[in-house]
Amino acid sequence: MADIVYPTGCRPLVEDLGTDELIRRLKTLANVLQTMDQDDNLYQQYIPLALHLLDDFFMQHTSRDVQLLIACCVADVLRVYAPEAPYKEQDQIKTIFKFFIKQLHGLKDPRDPSFKRYFYLLENLAFVKSFNMCFELEDCQEIFQELFSTVFKIVNDQHSVKVTNFFLDVLSPLITEADNLSVELLDLILINIVEPNKSNNKYACQLTEQLLTKTGDALESTIKMFFNRSLVMDKPNTKLSITNKIYDIIYELNRINGDLLISVLPQLENKLLSTDDAERLKATTLLARMFSEKESQLSKKYPNLLKIFFGRFCDITEPVRVKCVQSSMHFLLNHPHLQADITQKLRLRNHDLDEVVRHEVVMAIVETAKREFTLVLEAPDLLDIVRERTLDKKYKIRRDAMNGLAYIYKRAICEPNDLSDELKQRVDWIKNKILHGYYKVGLEDRLLVERLLITCLVPYKLAPEERMKKLYHLLGDLDDNATKAFVELQKNQMKTRNTVSDWIKLHHSKEFTPRVISQLSAKQATIAKLLPDPLKAAEYLTQFSNNLRKDSQLLRCINIVLKRDVSCRECADTMGVLLKKLGAHVQSNLYYNTVKMLIERVASVMVDKESIGVLIGLIEQCIQGGSMCEEIGISRHEAGERGLKLLSMLSYVFSTHFYTDTSLRHLIALLSYEHDYVAPLVLKTLTHLGRYQPLVDDASPAILNELAPVCRDFALIGTPKQAKHAVRCIFVNSQSSAATDGATGGAGSASTTTQTVHPIFNEIIEALRLKLTPNCEHQRTKIVTLGHIAYNMPQAFLTPIKNMIARRIVKELLIQEVPAQRDYDLPDEQGDWCAQEDLPPDTLCKLDALKSMARWLLGLRTDEHAAQKTFRMLAAFVNQRGDLLGQNRLCGAEKSWLRLGAACAMLKVCEQKGVGDQYSAEQYLQLSQLMVDPVPEVREIFARKLHKGLSRSLPRNCLPLDFMGMYVLAGLETDRKLQDLVRHYAETDVNKRREYLKTVAMTSPDSSTESQSLHILPDYMLVFAIPVLVHDPRFTNHEDYVQLRKMEKALRFVLEPLMAKRESFVHGFYKQLLQLIKHREFSQGSDKRDNYKMWALCDLAMYIIDSKFSMYDGNTNTFSMPLALPEMYYKQPAVANFQNNEVYIPLDVYTLGAKTSTKTTTTAMTTSRAAAAAKRPAEPSISDDENPQENNLFDNIRAADTTEPMAKRTRAGAAPAKS
Repeated sequence: MADIVYPTGCRPLVEDLGTDELIRRLKTLANVLQTMDQDDNLYQQYIPLALHLLDDFFMQHTSRDVQLLIACCVADVLRVYAPEAPYKEQDQIKTIFKFFIKQLHGLKDPRDPSFKRYFYLLENLAFVKSFNMCFELEDCQEIFQELFSTVFKIVNDQHSVKVTNFFLDVLSPLITEADNLSVELLDLILINIVEPNKSNNKYACQLTEQLLTKTGDALESTIKMFFNRSLVMDKPNTKLSITNKIYDIIYELNRINGDLLISVLPQLENKLLSTDDAERLKATTLLARMFSEKESQLSKKYPNLLKIFFGRFCDITEPVRVKCVQSSMHFLLNHPHLQADITQKLRLRNHDLDEVVRHEVVMAIVETAKREFTLVLEAPDLLDIVRERTLDKKYKIRRDAMNGLAYIYKRAICEPNDLSDELKQRVDWIKNKILHGYYKVGLEDRLLVERLLITCLVPYKLAPEERMKKLYHLLGDLDDNATKAFVELQKNQMKTRNTVSDWIKLHHSKEFTPRVISQLSAKQATIAKLLPDPLKAAEYLTQFSNNLRKDSQLLRCINIVLKRDVSCRECADTMGVLLKKLGAHVQSNLYYNTVKMLIERVASVMVDKESIGVLIGLIEQCIQGGSMCEEIGISRHEAGERGLKLLSMLSYVFSTHFYTDTSLRHLIALLSYEHDYVAPLVLKTLTHLGRYQPLVDDASPAILNELAPVCRDFALIGTPKQAKHAVRCIFVNSQSSAATDGATGGAGSASTTTQTVHPIFNEIIEALRLKLTPNCEHQRTKIVTLGHIAYNMPQAFLTPIKNMIARRIVKELLIQEVPAQRDYDLPDEQGDWCAQEDLPPDTLCKLDALKSMARWLLGLRTDEHAAQKTFRMLAAFVNQRGDLLGQNRLCGAEKSWLRLGAACAMLKVCEQKGVGDQYSAEQYLQLSQLMVDPVPEVREIFARKLHKGLSRSLPRNCLPLDFMGMYVLAGLETDRKLQDLVRHYAETDVNKRREYLKTVAMTSPDSSTESQSLHILPDYMLVFAIPVLVHDPRFTNHEDYVQLRKMEKALRFVLEPLMAKRESFVHGFYKQLLQLIKHREFSQGSDKRDNYKMWALCDLAMYIIDSKFSMYDGNTNTFSMPLALPEMYYKQPAVANFQNNEVYIPLDVYTLGAKTSTKTTTTAMTTSRAAAAAKRPAEPSISDDENPQENNLFDNIRAADTTEPMAKRTRAGAAPAKS
């Protein structure tokens, strides 16, 4: 002790001192040492004191303050004696620095009273770089790791910037001045920048980031070595924590100091091309994030790596492709220069086989639009990709594509923005695309379109004026299909609303008797079918029904929603209240979601009385051609017409909203505009309103009195369209609902008399009687007016109408000779067709006269004598090819229109039971020839009218089954497009009739309906198709191969839709039916060849059926119902007990396919038509997926072989058919 020299004022430090005294003496010593400057020789006498401070008594003292003061003193000793410290032994140095590290723990809490002295210790160590002494130690890395670990543990949010900077000053030299850095220390550093450490101790992460930025150059070689071992040599050090987080480390290092990875990133090419799926996925995930980040320059620095990354868009594994696609949103947002490349890759993945990838493509573009709207708006290719996915086979993808497009449309069109008109025009197609979704078969798609209509296309939350402008814009330039979808949507919602309303009314019953409960269940089952998954929907509807009975407020809310004249605001607010009573709005609450879906279908939140008034005002401004057209976004020349069409449609669905005095008078005021399109559409609107509530029942009859004179003028001196709608409008609105309760609004009622019709019709009839003369002014208008009055009020003016029809229509117009010299501009005489408006006025009058006669018969309903006479005249027009008197003074286009007009009139009359049953077989067969008319436009329009008549409501008010037989001639159609159209018509009609029969079978299972099924069963059309082919003038020889080939095509055309579904096909029915026909004779004409042709067609039809199905294939159900053939086309043979078991087509045709076919597998088929008939050779089988057009039985005949009839040719092994 005597050798130890203490500085002046310092007292000796001995072990027998008390703690308090020891602390006082140490403080004195520490203060003195702090004041000492560095001097090489001045303080040599204090070296023993410095060594004395390392005594275990002091360094292991129980007092924290003693240890802290000792640490400060030793730190000052190192400062004073630097660079030659008095401590030379390695054990001493190791002990000192471990002691320092232990004391640094005191920095954790800045609120500690001793924090200032701990801070001084840190500052001293940082300033002197004391820890650099450890480089001389063999196990210096152990001390460094402990130091780094301690610092990372103690750093926290309470530390000031100074403390953090001193930490950096202590740690940085240990990295920058080290000859080499151990990977263990690197592991200790880098683990702080990745999860979970990054989140658990974000201040250690921040310190590490600053350290990496400050010491990046020194760390680069160590980092390179680590990644080279892991990525290239594939020999990772499994003992390190960062080995399993190597890709996260790369990402964070790139974010902190990208220069550290200059030599590392190119090594990732190997990982992108690895055969290990997991490795490729990890590398792809990393690079997708790094390349796509905002302000990332990697795509420019590493173009080759980017190219290889883009190749992963076509990776073989789905997760890798998904990850690439998911990153595309960030590429589009952050790197516009890569937009073309990303768009190309998305287009490739848009057709990916995996639905997850396709879905991610859609979501990437949609999310991009939500973040950077104009970017997607200016990139039509991206919108086209989403557009394609609206047709995806998976509903989830279709849904999100439709939602995305609707969002874009709403942002661009319905919300305030500064987009240019050009950009808005680019997305205007979206409304068509969304409404086209209503044509999808799935109910989910239809519900989606209904929801998008009121949330995005015409947002229901907009003010009435704005909402009507958006609705006007929506309907302003929709294409035809989208317009039809919109109308169908509104009709379906109206039907659903009515169904639910009837169901809700039952809940008001005072007693729930078994009968009421049964009615509730029946309605409930119907409503369940209007929702997805009817079984689950039925369960939740039952729960909803029970709640309605218990909760009067809930019932009151649903009544308000279903109220016909509810306002949009009231409906929306009530929906909110109602839905709150259903429980929490979460995905798992299926009850809530089901009822919400139903409420959305029936809620009327698009139009109300206020908005209808606004809409009529907007339409009037557009008719005037003002600036409103540009504001709404519709061209001036069609804005008014489009608006009135919208109004007409709304009047059908939302009639009650029109019944305000202001709206009705405003509508009538529109009739003053002279535009040709205005009056018909306004009158049509008023007609729809009259069918809901006639104006005669309105509280203010003055409106009808104002309307009647206007309609009278239209009926007499207006255009034909104006006349047509004027008659309908006044008739419908003058029929009191009390008087016509239960009567249909279409055809006239037989009980209508002159006392019950509006007086204005008396004036019109009198004017027609006096002024309807040949070539009179407005002759065509008067003819149309006469026809519609005859249709709606036949009994009221029975005699005058009959006289005018006979004299003015038939005698003075239809059968009047055509003058040699005509004062009209005729269509091109060389052409057989023209637009209807290009026809001469006298021909147009004749066309309307034919329609008027048809309407007259439809109004009479039961006048068979008049019907027969009318059919004879109409058939004459058809038979004479449109030139009734055969003068040949009409041009080709006039003849085409006249025979088409007569044919369409016949079809229209035939829809009405009674008068429509008076046609003869000859007239039916003559009419069928329009299916093969030489003019393609005639064939197309006739086929469309035929389909329209057949598809009307079954079983009444539609064409009888006979007319489906006419479809057979479409098999001879040469225009492929037209043939495909007619095939669609035939398939639709077949399916509709089969669905109707299924419904009847379920609702009326008794046998009383079986006798009527033959009048509806589409399979029975073959009975009528065969006479049509027999009558066809091109079929003259039942043994001619060319003719038989054509007949085969025709029969296949009608048989294919009948055989399309095996479960609906009954082989026994056709066999029994064709056998029955073969035992009959053709009733039209006495030529025996007609019988042979008919029997040959039976054999041909049976062969086609057998080639598709054997009697053991398909539906094996027997057909036990007795079949009857119509006597119009079939008659009993004169020979008693007539048996016909022969085959009337050349027998060798059955071997033609076998002779030329290279197939070795054939299907053996024998005929059972007669025991005496020869056994037919094997036939080539026709599979379901083969094109029947390419497997015609006679297609293997060479053209040269058709020059002679079969009877004059000899073929080995074939006997000529008997005739």
